[in-house]
Amino acid sequence: MSTSQVPGTPTPQRYATSRATLLVDKGMTWLIKAGGLAVIVAVFGIFVFILWQVIPLFSSATVKETDAVTLPAEIKAADVVGILSDEWGELPLVVERDGTATFIPLPARYDSHDSSANSADPKTASGSTTLPTPSIIDLKLGDKPVITSCEINHRRQRVIIGTADGRLAVRSVKYQSAFADGARSITGSIDNDLTLTLGEVGKPIVNAGYGDSDTRKIAAIIQQDGERRTVLASTLVQARTLFGAGEIKPDRSFNLTEQITGVAEQLLVDERAEGIVVVTKAGDLLYFFLEGDAFTLRQSFRPFADQPETHIASIDFLLGEVSLVATNDAGINRIFSLYVKPGDIARTYGITKEFDQQLPGGAQTYAPSVRNKAFLLTHGTTASLRYGTSAAIRWEGEVASPVIASAISGKYHRLLMVGEDAKIHAYDLNDPHPESGMAAMFGKIWYEGADQPKHDWQSTGGTDDFEPKLSMIPLLIGSLKGTVYALLFALPIAILGAIYTAEFMHPKFKKVVKPVVEIMASLPSVVLGFLAAIWLAPLLVDRVPSLMLVVIALPTMAIAFGWVWAGMPMSVRSRIKPGYEFIAFVPMLMLTAWIAWSLGPVFEAMVFRVNGAGDFPNWWRTVTGLSYEQRNSLVVGIMMGFAVIPIIFTIAEDALSNVPPALRSGSLALGASRWDTAMRVVLPTASAGIFSAVMIGFGRAIGETMIVVMATGNTPIMGMNIFDGMRTLSANIAVEIPEAPHHSTLYRTLFLGALLLFMLTFVVNTVAEVMRQHLREKYKTI
Repeated sequence: MSTSQVPGTPTPQRYATSRATLLVDKGMTWLIKAGGLAVIVAVFGIFVFILWQVIPLFSSATVKETDAVTLPAEIKAADVVGILSDEWGELPLVVERDGTATFIPLPARYDSHDSSANSADPKTASGSTTLPTPSIIDLKLGDKPVITSCEINHRRQRVIIGTADGRLAVRSVKYQSAFADGARSITGSIDNDLTLTLGEVGKPIVNAGYGDSDTRKIAAIIQQDGERRTVLASTLVQARTLFGAGEIKPDRSFNLTEQITGVAEQLLVDERAEGIVVVTKAGDLLYFFLEGDAFTLRQSFRPFADQPETHIASIDFLLGEVSLVATNDAGINRIFSLYVKPGDIARTYGITKEFDQQLPGGAQTYAPSVRNKAFLLTHGTTASLRYGTSAAIRWEGEVASPVIASAISGKYHRLLMVGEDAKIHAYDLNDPHPESGMAAMFGKIWYEGADQPKHDWQSTGGTDDFEPKLSMIPLLIGSLKGTVYALLFALPIAILGAIYTAEFMHPKFKKVVKPVVEIMASLPSVVLGFLAAIWLAPLLVDRVPSLMLVVIALPTMAIAFGWVWAGMPMSVRSRIKPGYEFIAFVPMLMLTAWIAWSLGPVFEAMVFRVNGAGDFPNWWRTVTGLSYEQRNSLVVGIMMGFAVIPIIFTIAEDALSNVPPALRSGSLALGASRWDTAMRVVLPTASAGIFSAVMIGFGRAIGETMIVVMATGNTPIMGMNIFDGMRTLSANIAVEIPEAPHHSTLYRTLFLGALLLFMLTFVVNTVAEVMRQHLREKYKTI
């Protein structure tokens, strides 16, 4: 039996959602979830990628023995006085006491960045199974010479020799490489630079030094004279003709013995051929400097005066020969660098580093790197690879046999040590980033030439011995400095503008003002940076007093206008509709700004007087002792503030406008004024949204690049001086990345800057979200 539908009765099927709509809704829900998850995965992936690039910066060196080649039968371990390595560490030169030197081939080892290697060829990659025959070279030191002193200049590839019969000899080592069938072969030769006698013939030389700056040459020796020792120095001259350079001969001779208290034991001559360092058995260090036609004793001190063991076991130059690496008999390792001390006018040595870990005793061999500030010290079977700039121990371990002589390959990828077992032990060295580490990136470092430890950033220099300065602290301070000054300028304008627009402006004008401000956000930052550099910086350089008056006058005038307007009779105020007050206010605002700007020079002449005239830049330098630059943080703060204002204004205005109208109506109905309603009801209710606006503006400012690059001197400065420049993390990445070789220390350090920026933004946003939720709960009204 069927029943008919009663007219007017609702049909349930009419209100049922169609299957297609449910499918679309379900699909969009999953799509939104997948999109959100993809965003999280993408952000996490970026973080992991950046972190992966940064991790190697904080890794220590790895050293692994790969070869042990026995010395030729003619060479006794006890007769080895020095070893010098070629660039690849494949053909070291071993110098013997009898006046001969031997080139000893080693199996080839290619580092991962050596483009000349054919890694597909196992013989090329791991070394041929049959090594070439060692090549013995006569150093031409006369009949039956005995070497009593041998100093190796690894950077200049020189061997400085002193003999038992009083002769000084300098030999230069030349290496040549050739390629055949993808394999590299290296040959070596020795040039006779000079052989001369500085002191008495027949008396042994204890120690010898030689310096050659191309324009000046110096030689110095310590010569044994019975029970006493004499220290002799000489400038050298070399005649040059159309046929080339002539023989090197002594010019002016100096006897420094009388200026030395004690018995001279060690001697060094710097490459600049201007300084001589003498060390005595008592542990005194004397620094002689060539001034005019004479050597003057510029400094005398005891490097280990505060230690029980004052005797200096070893002392050698670090790369660049501005710093001395010294150890005492207890194994304490210190570095002394040349710098101008307060009150002095000349550079003298002062302690700048001390390594935390001691050697078992004084260093018995020393080998500097010719690529960076690393050096190798050994005592017995203990070998320690250290880095001078950061005073870091990159690697330390025990080796197979007590070390007699050591060297580091030119590519800084191989360590060579001659042991008492008559073998050359070759070690693969993997230390791609020795200049990095926590101390170098975030600690104060006493750099060469500086008079105190400091944070500094300078990634490149003009010489090979330059030490990179890679501190993140100046960049972090620069980022915060620019952000703080930008927010100081932007926050009052943006938030007060948002309050006025949302609470007091007529809706008809609001429809125009808000889109115009939002359009400001689309201005390219490169345009703002260009305007800051070309127009604003030159404008403000001598008009800061005018800007001060404007900053003081405008708020004062606004408060005065509001007070006067509130005190006027209603008959006068009613002539202007609510929300139209700015028609009277803006002309007065503009007039006040013009008058204040025009009175700036008068204000400057009255307040900022220097030498009888108004001069704010000089007044600032004189009174504060700080610098005053044309492109400074003030310029950046103003122009970056313009970039941040639209973002903060828009979000804050939306937050204020979204406060329920019932709250405003209730407040006004209870007798509150429009100002009281805005400040006591609307603003607290919208505080969570306003705080979010401020944090988003902070993120926009801290990540700004082009304005900072173009409007500041881009100098990494530590101070918060508003008239100084700065360099931010983001600007540093933009400036340095074109010059950063792939996977180099600088390349990874820039990724560290990106990681810091990433983490800083993440932390700020997390804190902001917690604060926003707290404010939302505190001031919720519905």
